[in-house]
Amino acid sequence: MSSSSKLSKNEVDALISGLDSADGSPGDIEQTAADKKVRDFTFGSDDLSLLGDYYALRVINERFARFSRIVFQPMLKLAPRVTALNPTVKTFEDYSFSSEPFMSLTLARIEFLRGNLMMVISPDLVSKLTNAYYGGNLGLTKTSRRAEFTSTEARMIEIITEGLIESLDIAWSELIKLEFSEVTREENLQFVSFVEETEQVICCAFEIQLPGTEPASFDVLYPLQTLKPIAAQLRSRMQSDSVGSLSWTERLQNAVFNVPLSCTARLTTVDKSMAQVLNYKADDILPITINGPLELVVEDREFFEAELGDVGGTLAISLLQQNLKKNK
Repeated sequence: MSSSSKLSKNEVDALISGLDSADGSPGDIEQTAADKKVRDFTFGSDDLSLLGDYYALRVINERFARFSRIVFQPMLKLAPRVTALNPTVKTFEDYSFSSEPFMSLTLARIEFLRGNLMMVISPDLVSKLTNAYYGGNLGLTKTSRRAEFTSTEARMIEIITEGLIESLDIAWSELIKLEFSEVTREENLQFVSFVEETEQVICCAFEIQLPGTEPASFDVLYPLQTLKPIAAQLRSRMQSDSVGSLSWTERLQNAVFNVPLSCTARLTTVDKSMAQVLNYKADDILPITINGPLELVVEDREFFEAELGDVGGTLAISLLQQNLKKNK
């Protein structure tokens, strides 16, 4: 059954009587607004309301902050604390006005969303990481204005940005699988081809706690139009302890199982004196005797007894039993 949206006669009469009983003078209305501390509001002035509460984006930034610690660890010789600040929405012109013209700018294309992101790293942070990596003073910074990075700093930027983009890919994989490609780098905001100045961007700032000096920060910018197709997912409240399809325990187990080990098949051992060893020279013949099974040695530990054979014309060893007594 469909209901009519029109008001009934009784409802119209009640509405008119309510208006008649109220004093509609403008002065009283302004006084009432002042008593209730009502302030003016212009619809559309709150930029965050365009996409609602980006709860999932904050969660992604927090995960990215944790993953990015291992990127800075080789330079700082420790895993620093990286804090994700609340995302802010502003025009690219406002962001450029509040930033230095000379910065490390890394642009990566987001294939799934057919857009770009930009990673902004200050030259002071690049200089500090380079000094720390080569054993210098972390608090030493270059005060003179520069127009380009050195070749060593350029390589450092490449290492850092590659690691950060990989960490960003892992952080996003819980919500949606994004592929980042076509990485380009610039050094001046005036020459970067990212978005128009009037377009809005989402600025995700991250603060790094550096030992013995003031904290540093870097930014990740997303165009607002790029994230609009997944606005519904970004407003969702995602809760999970896994990254992708693997939990932390499974990923740790896989990392341990992928540790390379050196395995050696020991034929026999020969005891010789120091004088005999010193008298050895080229083309000497050392007689040996193979008694019993061979020994499979893993990282200088005897794990299995084995026998020599071949499989399809290739020499091989067959494991007989585990050498438990020598492993205790």
